[in-house]
Order: sequence, then C-alpha cells, then structure tokens
Amino acid sequence: MTIRPIRELGDPVLRTPADEVRAFDKELAALVRDLEDTVDNPGRAGVAAPQIGVGLRAFSYNVDGVIGHLVNPRIVELSEETQDGDEGCLSIPGIWAPTVRAMHAVVEGFDVTGAPLRLEGTGLMARALQHEVDHLDGKVFLDRLTGEARKAALRALRDRV
Repeated sequence: MTIRPIRELGDPVLRTPADEVRAFDKELAALVRDLEDTVDNPGRAGVAAPQIGVGLRAFSYNVDGVIGHLVNPRIVELSEETQDGDEGCLSIPGIWAPTVRAMHAVVEGFDVTGAPLRLEGTGLMARALQHEVDHLDGKVFLDRLTGEARKAALRALRDRV
C-alpha cells in the first residue's frame, strides 16, 4: 500500500493540463494502485494524478464506500440541474466554498487495462467526477467560484499564509 503525499496549490503540476495516457502498462497499473491507496482515506472523495505529482490523465474516486479509477476521462454529459454545496480540495487544505456543479455527470474513459469505462453519478459522485476532471485540465475548484464566494475563499487563502 502506497499513500502518496498530496501536492498543494502553488505546485506547477496542479496548473498544468495533464497528458493523455498512451501506454496501459505496469507503470500505469502502479500509478492507479497508488491513486486508489491514496484516496482510501476518510474525507477523500477523489485524487487526480497531478495531485500526487504525476502529469497524466487519471484519477481515483471514493464515494459511498466505492473506490475506483478512470484513465483519460472526458465529460460527455452534464445535467442542466445544478447543485451548490460546499466544496474543498486536498490540494487547498482548510478552504471550503459553495461551488456550483452539475447535479448529474457522465464521464467516459478507460480502466487500467484499456477497456472502455463509463461512470455516471448524481450529487457527490457528480461533484467528484467534475472536480477530478478539472484537476486533469489544470484547474482547481477556486477557478469555478464567482462573486462573494470567490472573494471570501481567496481572502481565506491569503490569510492562512
């Protein structure tokens, strides 16, 4: 079991779009194992490869006791209905803010062996899928905030330094 340290905001890997996985090999299998070991911790709904310092398009999730992964994910459907709940990020510890996300999301990609995989979820699972794909695109949840929520989160971030 390998639990990898989480990179925090300020690390350039978090702001760099991740590369597509091209080889479904032993190195990818080790990365996915590390992602799943790292997400298997209370309070962790997802971990993207950039959060453990790897610039590849892969993430793990841990929602409702189910742990899994997705490689080269792409969002194929988002509901018009939204949710606006507090969201946080392991890479930005201690900062939580109301973040608008689609209530339902469908994401397609591959499993660790290269077999096609489709994940869909509502509520927390939808939020986790969108949050992790954002990480793979070089974005963090703060980028989704607007208005007073954004100002308050950035103020809290500045004040903790």
